[in-house]
Amino acid sequence: MKVIGVAGWSGAGKTTLISRVIPYLREQGLRVSVIKHAHHDFDVDMPGKDSWVHRQSGAEEVLVSSANRWALMHELRGAAEPQLAELLRKMWPVDLVVIEGFKSDPHRKIEVHRKASGKPPLFTDDPAIAGIATDAAIKTTLPVVDLDDIPAVAAMMRKYAIAVEDVFAASLNRV
Repeated sequence: MKVIGVAGWSGAGKTTLISRVIPYLREQGLRVSVIKHAHHDFDVDMPGKDSWVHRQSGAEEVLVSSANRWALMHELRGAAEPQLAELLRKMWPVDLVVIEGFKSDPHRKIEVHRKASGKPPLFTDDPAIAGIATDAAIKTTLPVVDLDDIPAVAAMMRKYAIAVEDVFAASLNRV
């Protein structure tokens, strides 16, 4: 299993880019999963739904299953947020796991940068960034591809993806 991160400022278009690259990678025969880091108190189900009622009543985990999908929700109940390596261990094996967010973690990443954001690029302060997908002219020795060139973005992601074991090793070095 290989892992590649997609990092950028809020509003840079990370989710949009990933949602455009996944179908392309699937056409290439790859199985792709995503881990997305959310901020603060997000929810995946709605108040009043049975799964929400079970979580609110104190269940540690609620697994919802149907003929089309299943989802497992785990309540931390004050425990520390899991590290990326721990979350990766919970994933079913696929060819590529795309990590959206976790921009301060040391795994290899592709930066998404938009000229209109007015924000500085991240690559100058993050040695884990291996390439940049952008709509701006950026001076760097890193490889740069256009945000709209999905085959080039996909190729960059595949080229710089690292083995999941390397993410585990990097997380051990952070402790």
